Amino acid sequence: MNKNNYDKKRYLTGYLMVSPAMILMLIFVFYPLVNLVYLSFFNYNLIGTKEFVGLKNYKILFFIKTDFIQALRNTGVYTLTVLIFSLLLAILLALWLEKDNWINRFLQKSMFTPYLISMVSCAYIWSWMYDSDSGVFNALLNALKLSPLRWLNDSDMAIFCVAAVAVWKSLGYYLIIVLASIKTVPRDILEAAELDRTPPLRKFIKITLPMISPQLFFLLITITISSFKVFDVVRVMTNGGPGNSTDVLVTYIYRYAFQMNAKVGYASAAGTVLLIIMMILTYLYFKVLNKRIYYQ
Repeated sequence: MNKNNYDKKRYLTGYLMVSPAMILMLIFVFYPLVNLVYLSFFNYNLIGTKEFVGLKNYKILFFIKTDFIQALRNTGVYTLTVLIFSLLLAILLALWLEKDNWINRFLQKSMFTPYLISMVSCAYIWSWMYDSDSGVFNALLNALKLSPLRWLNDSDMAIFCVAAVAVWKSLGYYLIIVLASIKTVPRDILEAAELDRTPPLRKFIKITLPMISPQLFFLLITITISSFKVFDVVRVMTNGGPGNSTDVLVTYIYRYAFQMNAKVGYASAAGTVLLIIMMILTYLYFKVLNKRIYYQ
């Protein structure tokens, strides 16, 4: 067998090996995305025939209905809250638990435990804790002689209460990633900085932070994507209320697709907007931040 035939056979074998995964991706990823964009140009309710309406659904989204803009704003507030507090707490806790002893190992495992619990279960537990009448938080406030809060019933506070649950649940996972990345920082560089009497804050900013930037970049993207796709915790805890103050894009799409007379075309337009936002954010992350990432 000559070299050309061998190379062709090797490439053919490789394509055959990946073809099942590619076929599944085409069926379950690319086709739904194309169909989503296609349906956004139609008036369709899953029963009758499709009526082509062009950009009418998008016009209604941005210029007629105000609830979509509110859902978009709520999603942005939720995403920023979860992103900032998740990364900040993960870094601070990783620095605190960096030393390898039994207490720190116990705390790491304890913080990781909520990540193993389903979000629906976590949402039900926290809903009870947030309850204005019999919840744990108001019981503590009463014990401290402080005025109770309305928590999930307060339109200004509810979105942050929901975001706190998401941070609490996934913080242990983010902590493990940041902690593992900190442990890969070369000890000789840190020891040289200590010999030069470099202040701890400057040592972290100039040495540790750049070297763990690839892992932080990964967390930045995954947290952003998961936050924009949030559904279950909002659905269980507030169902978008009070007064649509916690209604996010995915709950908005779900409501119009399956509850509001099945306005599938309109919901598809909202889903297409969500898809475009995620594509733009991912592109900007890689375009702007990728140059600032230090790859060892």
